[in-house]
Amino acid sequence: MSNGQYISVIVVCRDEEEFIAACLDSILANDYPKDDFEIIVVDGMSDDGTRKIINEYIKKYPRISLLDNSRKFTSWALNIGIRAAKGDYIAFMGSHNLYDSQYLSKCVYNIKKYNADNVGGVWKILPYRNSLINKAIVFSSSSFFGAGNAYYRRGYKKGIREVDTVFGGFFRKSTFEKIGMFNEKLIRSQDIELNMRLKNAGGKIMLFPDVECAYYPKPTFREFLKHNFNDGVWAVYPLKFVKMPFKLRHYIPLIFFLGLFSLSMIALFWRPAILVLAVSIVFYFAVSLCFSLGIAIREKDWRYVFLMPIAFAIRHFGYGAGSAWGMIRLVTPQNNGGKS
Repeated sequence: MSNGQYISVIVVCRDEEEFIAACLDSILANDYPKDDFEIIVVDGMSDDGTRKIINEYIKKYPRISLLDNSRKFTSWALNIGIRAAKGDYIAFMGSHNLYDSQYLSKCVYNIKKYNADNVGGVWKILPYRNSLINKAIVFSSSSFFGAGNAYYRRGYKKGIREVDTVFGGFFRKSTFEKIGMFNEKLIRSQDIELNMRLKNAGGKIMLFPDVECAYYPKPTFREFLKHNFNDGVWAVYPLKFVKMPFKLRHYIPLIFFLGLFSLSMIALFWRPAILVLAVSIVFYFAVSLCFSLGIAIREKDWRYVFLMPIAFAIRHFGYGAGSAWGMIRLVTPQNNGGKS
């Protein structure tokens, strides 16, 4: 074990038999000294072949260990990993990702050089299937119109900068002794909430464009809709447990959704509202079409002119509807501790 530079990589997974092997291979292929990092896989009691695959890796690589997450929620898994970690640094690495061979070494170098508390890089969002729909989902997840100013999603290339949050995160272990661990009442958005606590405590979170990993989003419109709806719920519902609102970008889809819904209700009693509603919808799809056209030209495939507006609408309306549902749950008296 090196002096003060040992890393504990924590991989949270559940039912990831299609991805877990490639993920572990990419981590094992890192150029960081093999004796200077461990891999802790925390599994949410997978029902598929995930655990069998992990155990096969454990036989070949003793530095890999498998821990059980009987509660199945991500926040619980992350804390299980933190408690078991032996490292001076903790790297949270998603099981749905593939990592650059210098990912760990760059994170160690950057966190030390810039005296940061959490560092991360950018997603290279890739299609899991070679289909137009999957590619449309990829483009909607990584464009400005779909991702806003979430720099890690957009493959940010304009230099090193301080940010509010990064994907996964590479932390000093001592950070969790200072600010506490992940909030186990949250089954989503636990990373955003923790990074908000870190920033409020004076911590420094930095993004480095040369730290890269590949990410594979949901491959079908149906799965993409469900994913965005749940993300929308957990942009609002955490306010039931923590009194810290997220950044404005997390609420823009909610504002837009509630605006259209309100206009629809008003239009039932006041006819001029129909015109305002129609103009709003036309303006939205005009902007969506402009971004879609740009993607179609870039990709040299005019079919994206028709597919991209659907992908953008699923992204925005799914997230907005989810946030509206999160508001309803927020003001209702029941507290189910995180079931969505």
